[in-house]
Amino acid sequence: MSAQAATMSSLRSRGWIVTLAGLGINLALGVLYTWSVISKAIPDNWEWSETARSLPYSIAVLLFSLMMVPGGRIQDRFGPRTAATLGGILVGLGFIVSSLTTSPVGWMIGFGILLGSGIGFAYSAPIPAAVKWFPPQQTGMISGIVVSGFGLASLYAAPLTQALIESLGISGTVLALGIAFLAIIVGLAQLLIVPPMEYRAQLASQGSLQTSAGGRATLSPELAPGEVLKSLSFFMMWFMYACGAGAGLMIISKLAAIGELQAGLKLGFVLVAALALGNGLGRVVTGILSDYIGRRQTLLGCFIFQAILIWLLSTINKDSFLAHPVIMCIISAFIGANFGANLALFPAAAKDYYGLKHFGANYGMLFTAYGVGGFSLALAAGGLYDIYKSFTPAYLLAGGLLIAAAVCTLLLPKPQKIESGP
Repeated sequence: MSAQAATMSSLRSRGWIVTLAGLGINLALGVLYTWSVISKAIPDNWEWSETARSLPYSIAVLLFSLMMVPGGRIQDRFGPRTAATLGGILVGLGFIVSSLTTSPVGWMIGFGILLGSGIGFAYSAPIPAAVKWFPPQQTGMISGIVVSGFGLASLYAAPLTQALIESLGISGTVLALGIAFLAIIVGLAQLLIVPPMEYRAQLASQGSLQTSAGGRATLSPELAPGEVLKSLSFFMMWFMYACGAGAGLMIISKLAAIGELQAGLKLGFVLVAALALGNGLGRVVTGILSDYIGRRQTLLGCFIFQAILIWLLSTINKDSFLAHPVIMCIISAFIGANFGANLALFPAAAKDYYGLKHFGANYGMLFTAYGVGGFSLALAAGGLYDIYKSFTPAYLLAGGLLIAAAVCTLLLPKPQKIESGP
């Protein structure tokens, strides 16, 4: 092995360290999923209304999506280590502040504002750090691996929190989680480094970059946020992201109720676990698939498949063979996989269309679609059920939006490329 090949191999190994550190950070950021357990355990003597029990989580989700924009700018300007470290500190402080109070306002500040903002800052860092270590042909796979941690987190976060509450109580549990995840996220953040420019140049010179028929290396243009906001592709992808993520989050928010009210199954935890497993694995599988067949083709398939799954849900009743627990778990897992695909494919697409130089800020702007879509459709599902006493109108809304998103993938222009040399 030549000295140059040995150096490339060593640097590639460092890239896998960055990727696994990003995976670990996202596994830690999945503490957002602890809220369902925490809110259920809030004692009656705290005198919280049902609205108060939902506000800290709702604020956290909204701040998570909004803070991706400044978090991405910090990542672009000061590096992923700085953005993830700041995020880890805020996540820890959010839990610690919450542990010191029993008032809804205190929890809205701690869990809602501080923790939600921290997740946004920390989530913005791992993907751009990791994908810079690998050629474009592996962008989908690396993005999928990094973000799979957030999807899989609910498999451990909820049971862990429940066990801690039983032994430490709510305040003690939240304090312990704050200290632990502050240390974990900040520690892993120190491993998020970007490769030297020489390494990127060597990747290109060895033909690792995609080449056109003429033999010239083709690269994504490096567009600043202001230029991205002038492109039609951004607004089309924003709409597609809002539809895909919103439909998935709508089902996730109501899955236990759907299982009980339609199928007569009191297996909410099992269905949610199946969905979480599909959510995590789906990000990796669809990311890899998109490297081979393309982002748009993979998104098209996911949108259509999700619409079919939601149609199947709309047909389920207690006498239907689809109401069998095993079949319901399979449907839940596939819904989770199609939802998770959005979190792997859209960051990869943002890199394809707009480059890596301003990736953090550009993907941060695109990620606001996740928050808007999830907040709007989850709220719509509850409101429509209150009116019609059925989830059917919500299914129709989500299915229609998914079909609209699928049509947009057919109309979405291909990413522009620039040629790097002879």
